Amino acid sequence: MPRIGYTLMTEQAGPRELVAHAVGAEEAGFDFSVMSDHYFPWLREQGHAPYAWSVLGAVAQATERLPLMTYVTCPTVRYHPAVIAQKAATVQLLSQGRFRLGLGSGENLNEHVVGRGWPAARVRIEMLEEAVGIIRALLDGETVHHDGKHFSVQDAKLWDLPETAPPIGVAVSGPRSCALAGRLADLVIATEPKAELLADFDRFGGTGKPRVGQLPVSYDPDREAALTRAHEQFRWSLGPWPVNAELPGPVSFDGATSSVTREDVAAAIPCGDDVDAFVEAVRAYADAGFDEIALIQVGGAHQEPFLRWARERLLPALRNL
Repeated sequence: MPRIGYTLMTEQAGPRELVAHAVGAEEAGFDFSVMSDHYFPWLREQGHAPYAWSVLGAVAQATERLPLMTYVTCPTVRYHPAVIAQKAATVQLLSQGRFRLGLGSGENLNEHVVGRGWPAARVRIEMLEEAVGIIRALLDGETVHHDGKHFSVQDAKLWDLPETAPPIGVAVSGPRSCALAGRLADLVIATEPKAELLADFDRFGGTGKPRVGQLPVSYDPDREAALTRAHEQFRWSLGPWPVNAELPGPVSFDGATSSVTREDVAAAIPCGDDVDAFVEAVRAYADAGFDEIALIQVGGAHQEPFLRWARERLLPALRNL
């Protein structure tokens, strides 16, 4: 039976609301939570992008048992890996060991803001690998001197270290990222139910490690309202990740998804309140080999009804998978 998680999506809710949603997810009985780390929303209709790490600190204090995780942070352009290590150690301390650090090669959408340009995909994987090494060394308590191809670190040391370092997850979308994750990560992260990604992860050393997937859903007793909201706010998710990683802002995503229809969204995202449809969407991930699946309820203003429905109907049904 997979563990079922809840996504705190910074693109669609403000910081105080996200903390309240985390408390609600814990009360509803979700097994874990994940949080996105964005500077921009994907689309203007989503309307938010607070600083994820401040919110994580608040969530760590407002909850008692709910595991936390970034899904995902890019440790290469907008953030230096030495700073990521410090933030991860601090959240692990605040949460008393409930934090996992999810890392990925990032999207131009968020990383362009510091004006360093957007590297090619091959270079982004190189940067991510180098960053993971720096982060691990710092979380292991080492004093780090590093003069690498992409990063320099001078006499860095973390002075507040948790007893147990947070596990590191790496997001994958193809063979190169799977190879990196298999070699260096404690868990793998993906947003599509593709068994071949997990097979590649295993081939490069990932066998036996947790595998975490993510699935958007749009609950509403009015299915048409749920579908309208999903099309308005989540049509971007139907785009291929090699394209999504390159687009620079919400206007670009709006243009790139102008031909995505309501029917396209309905085929990809369960909408409405049919528990069986939601269960089947989750089952696709479980059948592919994911042992943890985090749900995203589309629409920042629609989290509380979803959490009530999840507690009463959805989670009990998913426990039988």
